Amino acid sequence: MTNSTSSSKKNGQDHPVEISGPIPKSQRIKMSKTEENTEKKILNKKLKDVEISVPIVYGNIAFWLGKKANEYQSHKWTVYVRGATNEDLGVVIKRAVFQLHSSFNNPTRVIETPPFELSEAGWGEFEIAITLYFHSDVCDKPLNLYHHLKLYPEDESGSLSMKKPVVVESYDEIVFPEPSEGLLARIQSHPAVNLPRLPAGFTLPPPVPVEDTSKRKRGDTKDHPLSQWFMNFSEADELLQLAAARQQVQAHIAKLRRQISLIDGQNQQLKSPSDQ
Repeated sequence: MTNSTSSSKKNGQDHPVEISGPIPKSQRIKMSKTEENTEKKILNKKLKDVEISVPIVYGNIAFWLGKKANEYQSHKWTVYVRGATNEDLGVVIKRAVFQLHSSFNNPTRVIETPPFELSEAGWGEFEIAITLYFHSDVCDKPLNLYHHLKLYPEDESGSLSMKKPVVVESYDEIVFPEPSEGLLARIQSHPAVNLPRLPAGFTLPPPVPVEDTSKRKRGDTKDHPLSQWFMNFSEADELLQLAAARQQVQAHIAKLRRQISLIDGQNQQLKSPSDQ
């Protein structure tokens, strides 16, 4: 699990001031700023022993170009960071920076809006550094990820296919400890974020109004052209994989015990004549 820490701000409290009659313009401005600061301090209040998590998937999909392949471009590939359930990560991620191999033109690619991805063509495999920057109310420190671009299948004896791409993905969860009340109000209904079990007696602030989804630019990857190749990551799938791995381990242990028992029996037979 990947942990990302957020900065905390000191809480403060303003004392109410009783004012009657007309208020000079200068004082009205001062009062509005005071109220605004008080509201900001309330929204910036950190929740101790609480954390939110955002499941993500990062990786690449690579297609062999077939007859169009040449010495310098054998594959077309896309590297990306997406939500584990293909939800819009723009609610927490402000931008993503992909650092490609120095042989590429403009190797530092900055993606300002979701989906956070880029496509290129080339012939070689290399490590791509991915830096995620978050919105100011989420975290003030970037997160660095590393993905090794994969163009060729693991089975080297297998033939290359133009129809079936090479897909390599990694699942992880970004954890943000001590979120602010304002952040919870903003993301509480967003499906990309796993909300925590809140402290007893704490109630969420009113949700921040969300822009009409019909007018909002979609940032999810549910209808992405490559979505048919995305891998599924869920707790159910993970439990099935763990159960299958446990069965394999138990079968291997049983096999080793049989082999040990057989060896012990052979040793006893070899020792018997000398003992008589």
